[in-house]
Amino acid sequence: MLNISAARRANQKTLELNIAPLIDMVFILLIFFLVTTSFLKETGVDISRPTASTAAAKTKTTILIGVTRENTIHIDRRQVDIRAVRANVERALAENPDGNVVIVADQDSRTGLVINVMDACKLAGAQNVAIAADRGDGK
Repeated sequence: MLNISAARRANQKTLELNIAPLIDMVFILLIFFLVTTSFLKETGVDISRPTASTAAAKTKTTILIGVTRENTIHIDRRQVDIRAVRANVERALAENPDGNVVIVADQDSRTGLVINVMDACKLAGAQNVAIAADRGDGK
């Protein structure tokens, strides 16, 4: 007697699904998104910047320091004390000595606090310290 089911199984080709290239592609996309999002630096707080018609864009920013209307200081999305500003700026400048420091101060923040932050940045060794402003023409 002829075994038909055994003959069919012998003629069938095995189908393999190799998912290694798919996993490689997913990891490459993950690395791409992680690297591109690390270039975006923010203060971590919502700040209403003052307007200035002479405002110019800075292309190379090492560290952003936010000063809110409640007169709190934020660096890298965390609130810091005025005494910790100098150490944070020194650490950021150690990573990139040619970078700039931009203070993003709310238009209702205390001027004395902004000046203290600028002074701490200069004492940390920052050569280029700027205050962020929106251009008056909406750009």
